[in-house]
Amino acid sequence: MAPPNITNIRTSSDGAWQGDSPLNCAFPLLIVQTTLVLFTSHFLAFLIKPLRQPKVVAEIIGGILLGPSALGRNKEFLHLVFPSWSTPILESVASIGLLYFLFLVGLELDLSIIRKNCKSAFKIALAGITLPFLFGAGVSLFLKKAVNGENKVGYVQFLVFIGVALSITAFPVLARILADLKLLTTPVGQTAMAAAAFNDFAAWIMLALAVAVAENGEAHKSSSLISVWVLISGVAFVAFMLMVVRPIMSCVSRQCSSEHHVVDDVYICLTLAGVMLSGLVTDLIGIHSIFGALVFGLTIPKGGDFAVRLMKKIQDFVSGLLLPLYFASSGLKTDVAKIQGVEAWGLLVLVTSMACTGKILGTFVMAMLCMIPVRESLALGVLMNTKGLVELIVLNIGREKKVLNDEMFAILVLMALFTTFLTTPAVLAIYRPLRRVTFPPKRQLDRQSCPDANNRDEFRIQACIHGPENVPSLINLTELFRTTKKSPLKLYVMHLLEFTERSSSILMVQKARKNGLPFTSRFRRGISHDQIFAAFKTYSQLGKVSVRHSTAISSLSTIHEDIFHVTEEKRIGLIILPFHKRWRGVLDEDAIDSVCHGWRDVNLTVLQTAPCSVAVLVDRGFGCAFDRKAVKSSASVLKKVCIIFFGGPDDRKALELGKRMADNTVVKVTLVRFIGNARAETRSSAEWADSDICTKSNGGIFSVAPGVVDEVAVEEFKRNWNGSIEYEEKMISSNIKDELLMIGQSRDYELIVVGKGRFPSFVEAKLSDHQAENVGLGPVGNMLASSDHGILASALVIQQADNAADGNEGGVSKMVSDKDGKVTHEMAAAAAESCV
Repeated sequence: MAPPNITNIRTSSDGAWQGDSPLNCAFPLLIVQTTLVLFTSHFLAFLIKPLRQPKVVAEIIGGILLGPSALGRNKEFLHLVFPSWSTPILESVASIGLLYFLFLVGLELDLSIIRKNCKSAFKIALAGITLPFLFGAGVSLFLKKAVNGENKVGYVQFLVFIGVALSITAFPVLARILADLKLLTTPVGQTAMAAAAFNDFAAWIMLALAVAVAENGEAHKSSSLISVWVLISGVAFVAFMLMVVRPIMSCVSRQCSSEHHVVDDVYICLTLAGVMLSGLVTDLIGIHSIFGALVFGLTIPKGGDFAVRLMKKIQDFVSGLLLPLYFASSGLKTDVAKIQGVEAWGLLVLVTSMACTGKILGTFVMAMLCMIPVRESLALGVLMNTKGLVELIVLNIGREKKVLNDEMFAILVLMALFTTFLTTPAVLAIYRPLRRVTFPPKRQLDRQSCPDANNRDEFRIQACIHGPENVPSLINLTELFRTTKKSPLKLYVMHLLEFTERSSSILMVQKARKNGLPFTSRFRRGISHDQIFAAFKTYSQLGKVSVRHSTAISSLSTIHEDIFHVTEEKRIGLIILPFHKRWRGVLDEDAIDSVCHGWRDVNLTVLQTAPCSVAVLVDRGFGCAFDRKAVKSSASVLKKVCIIFFGGPDDRKALELGKRMADNTVVKVTLVRFIGNARAETRSSAEWADSDICTKSNGGIFSVAPGVVDEVAVEEFKRNWNGSIEYEEKMISSNIKDELLMIGQSRDYELIVVGKGRFPSFVEAKLSDHQAENVGLGPVGNMLASSDHGILASALVIQQADNAADGNEGGVSKMVSDKDGKVTHEMAAAAAESCV
């Protein structure tokens, strides 16, 4: 088919059946180009994921591969998929995405972070801009002579673009690298984020000046005052946006806050239109339209729900669809073949060296002067050397203004790609505060989980929460464990936040004022007004419980590493996880408030690999939404807890936690034990000592049947807490499922505590036909957590650490007999006590 007439391009085709090729029409060709770009970028992102590289690296490489450097060397492919007449269409669509991306960058840049953060971040950013800019100014003298065609460009324009290209830091890309390296909430990460925010803001101002200078040098050589008028107009525009538009957007943000329960879509649409209008105004001034979108984003308050709502509305469409098109259009302009000969490749090495040396050296020296340790200072330098999309924007504008030719453009694109690719491995080699957890010996670690081992030891609980909705139930659960008779209680609260590719994640990082590693030793005035901090601060004062708060911001696939790091460092005995579903309402209302299957996978990973005991709290309004109409007035004070006991290490761990609850005067504990036969029901601990419960093994060591350990544990529990607990026994029958559901559906208990599994074999046979809905909670825990059975009570599903379970069984198996070869009652009780 003959190529279409460029002056008469149609939007859509008549179809292949009429002999019309869709690739000769604008819209079908745009669909093909978009599909190819998305497939290439996502495929490359999958390939480099093991290298822990940000997605922007894959998108840059994908754009280069589609361009004349690789696939585009085939002229037939280039003319078929990316014909020259389609370039303005592709770039126009990509520019819309670029406009809204800069708007998102403006939303991410919180100027208060720059104002309120430590002075060291400001000094580091200033040094990280000044030195590489000076290096760029110096090397531009050599490049202007060495690169063919650049001698025709004005020196000021060339110097400014080279200086900006070498001194800029990609703020969004840096945030994602920090999250992947577990540095986002560390002092190094916080300093890097603040410095990068200032760097980004200063770089955009320099870029606006560079564009104004380039316009003056290219088209307005007759008037030297043009650049001055452009500068004055730009300053007036910024002043108007900050003094007039910003108060208006603050009013809109308050109107769309969560207190009003709804965000009117009219405000969203008007805001998106404001982005386009702001870009148009700056384009009329003579500054690139992206600068207007950036300034408009700065006018929107960062603390409300309106900014997050805006991000969620446009983030996926812009970053997932339109930005890859911008990388593709950049790749179509990048021809690596233009870099020919040793001299040209030497220029690439020179530019890359100057960029890295200037940024790393300037940041490192200033960080050392600010009394930051050597490794952290060097890591800051490498992090601040991150390039990315912001770099490509600068380079594309420079090429558009004819300041950079094809060879210089290709050199600078490869420089940006190399420096970004180098960031992650370099930081990993220099500085890794969050190392892989190396667990201590099994028995030594789990000793902390048994508070009775040493009454002077603290019982340390690590409670993970997803948000404010988990706070009331967690505080009520902690109250059950608080007692004056046993070891003191220390609560480590870890707020888990998912870091995603969304720009809203960066806002979330800026709201996280405190880092969890190390923990804050106390709540300090003015640090945060977050309601989670306030709630636990009040509880620590009124409840006289030692509470430490931390925040973990990471992707869901690696957030368990943050949890386990604290588990090791703080010698945690019990991890409490929130269930991935939460119910709202009381009585028979069973509406699911939130469902996130990603958190279910996190819970499963923690259950499978945790070094200590784990409990999953299935919250149905524990202590808050209980049916108070159906209970007596005294129940408003007493917390009614039911412990279901079948046997096995998990149930014995539940019984251990029941000891602490039974010591609490405001808790009424009921132990419901399911037994397998009538003989076990009437058998006492005195009879065990004279029976054949032990078998002799090599070396005179006796092993005890697991069922005996359960018997001893229950009898010891009944004997010590006989006056403060209720005890029931039920026979294990064919309708065991109905009996369990009856307990959960009754209004007699607010909380049901049950072991995850590892029941005796006869119990597993009774429950084996029940299909698991929530993997990881065991058969009983699954029934109590199900949304199909009308369960009213909250549930706490306990998993004893595998190492502790083995150790306990081992402790019983090593009991030494007396001369007659029998285990005494006192020794059995002591063994059971060590197990429980």
